[in-house]
Amino acid sequence: MATTNTADVEQTIEQVMRCADKGFDLVRITVQGRREANAAKAIREGLFKKGYDIPLCADMHFQPKVAIMVAEAVEKIRINPGNFADGTKDFEEYVYENEAEYVKERGYLTEAMIPLVEKCKELNRCMRIGTNHGSLSSRVLSYYGDTPRGMVESAIEFADICRSQDFHNFVFSMKASNPLVMVQSYRLLAAEMYRLGWDYPLHLGVTEAGEGEDGRMKSAIGIGTLLADGLGDTVRVSLTEDPEFEYEPCSHLADMAAKRLVTNEDAKKRQDAVKEYTDTRDITNIKRRVGTLPENVEEESVDASQFLNRDGSVFSVVIPEMFKPGNVQYLYKDLGCKTAVGMPFKDIATSDSIFMRSLPDAKDEDSMLGLKRLMESNVGVLVPAEVLEKQPLQNAVAVMDLKDAIEKDGKLPEGAIRLAVTIHGDETEEEIQQLSNLKPMTALLQISPELSNLHASRRVFEILKSNEIETPVIHVFQTDITDSSDLALQIGTKIGALINDGYGDGVLVEQTVGPDTMPFSVDFLRQTSFSLLQGCRMRNTKTEFVSCPSCGRTLFDLQETTAKIQDATGHLPGVTVAVMGCIVNGPGEMADADFGYVGTIPGKVDLYYGKEVIKKNIPNDEAVGELIGLIKDYDMWQDKPEEEEEQKEEEIAVA
Repeated sequence: MATTNTADVEQTIEQVMRCADKGFDLVRITVQGRREANAAKAIREGLFKKGYDIPLCADMHFQPKVAIMVAEAVEKIRINPGNFADGTKDFEEYVYENEAEYVKERGYLTEAMIPLVEKCKELNRCMRIGTNHGSLSSRVLSYYGDTPRGMVESAIEFADICRSQDFHNFVFSMKASNPLVMVQSYRLLAAEMYRLGWDYPLHLGVTEAGEGEDGRMKSAIGIGTLLADGLGDTVRVSLTEDPEFEYEPCSHLADMAAKRLVTNEDAKKRQDAVKEYTDTRDITNIKRRVGTLPENVEEESVDASQFLNRDGSVFSVVIPEMFKPGNVQYLYKDLGCKTAVGMPFKDIATSDSIFMRSLPDAKDEDSMLGLKRLMESNVGVLVPAEVLEKQPLQNAVAVMDLKDAIEKDGKLPEGAIRLAVTIHGDETEEEIQQLSNLKPMTALLQISPELSNLHASRRVFEILKSNEIETPVIHVFQTDITDSSDLALQIGTKIGALINDGYGDGVLVEQTVGPDTMPFSVDFLRQTSFSLLQGCRMRNTKTEFVSCPSCGRTLFDLQETTAKIQDATGHLPGVTVAVMGCIVNGPGEMADADFGYVGTIPGKVDLYYGKEVIKKNIPNDEAVGELIGLIKDYDMWQDKPEEEEEQKEEEIAVA
């Protein structure tokens, strides 16, 4: 989507050309009124003159008559059912005694829509019926609530109007800033279309995803989940960045989806290799499967109940060299520990456990001391059983393949206090049922590369469900990726698609390259893992930002402002802040956020608490400070933790 002021014809033409050169198939431009509609015509003509025939889509809100006008200039019209005929959101509640009363009020929608439908039909224009979770009409909210079902019904009644005029050149979208709401909405729409015998295309997107790896992660979780279902015809990754930067993640997601289709010979082979199972997921009511956490045993010197977290666990892969005296303090920091006099302590975003394929040499007392201190902070240490048999480690968690654990009847090596099993997806149902007898602390789900990760994982979870086995499951994601954006997209798609369905209790990311060429630090992978869990609405360890991607309506520099707000408020886990460039989706998205920062007129913003405007017309240069004050007023503020001063080695060398 273009971010320029549409009335600035030359600037918009230049940006559309850059997008076309990148490889986009369509560019959407903002059309607020007649001035922008006239500009759209000049933009279309200017692009043709420069040899660019890339289709344009007009983004319409509130203005049915302007939509008819701009249809003369562009190839596609996007309408928002929540405000096309209803106007600005007011959150007023209406009382409907029955469905007939609700349906009766469709008359004004039909009156507003039919002229546009007739114009599109006459000119062979396409239409997108683009429902947005943040801008459902008060009428829909009053009857269906702020729900995926309300989003679907809002879109269906506009489609009914199109179909009544024998107009079928339209697509649907069901966007939300919450990937779980977005996924459920699209699935419900697809199910409704199957019921009705419809087959209209779906345009996929997570709206207001944000920027950087977090924005890509959120988008991958939502879009990747649906593409894995076989749903979706076009995609847009909404980033708070210049529009050209949206192409790579869009293209990458599309490529990943193509490689997973059964039309791909390798993908079909992997899917066919998965043992038969019955998929019992309920798309109308997604429930997270929660594994039973290990219990603390009083006789043990560590608290094993802290090796996992009820809201989702992060395991980090660590190598022995990281415990060397010159490295260990950096390791503690990378694992998210607080330290005092060199001793590590768990914090809100500390890795719950670490996984080590080998241990420091038992004669390396300094390294073993560093490991011991980490274990004393109740960070679990998972080590392959064959390593522990050669070098016992007190309070370790022994890792065995499930088949080996069955053969050994779960017998632990000396010093180990818990068992973890690795499942590869090729096990029989009877073997997986043995988890009930083995009672491992967790199962590491590391699907064999010969199998489809998605389908083999779903089969494992179906077996766990049917046998009422509550072992926590940690997804293992092994990768040789070297680009951080690609990593976010891959992990969001491959693991997020499973967690989105309630399948999984955490994640372990392991780099498969050599220790000297690892592209990512332990800290980066830890933070990426926590971002995955937060994006899947599991574990909240930092401020959640709902940030619109900017468009021609934006009333301030969105990228600069978002960066300032993130810097000032990014340390508040459990708090959600929405940054909206204009009023179109602002009030609705405030319903998903604790606090909102919304552009209203040039140079001024309104501040929200939930749906309510608390402070109006705040000058831009004062607004971030006022936002902090508002957060403090509602007792949700905490000061930033001070960076710990580095200690001299002799001061931290405690025996």
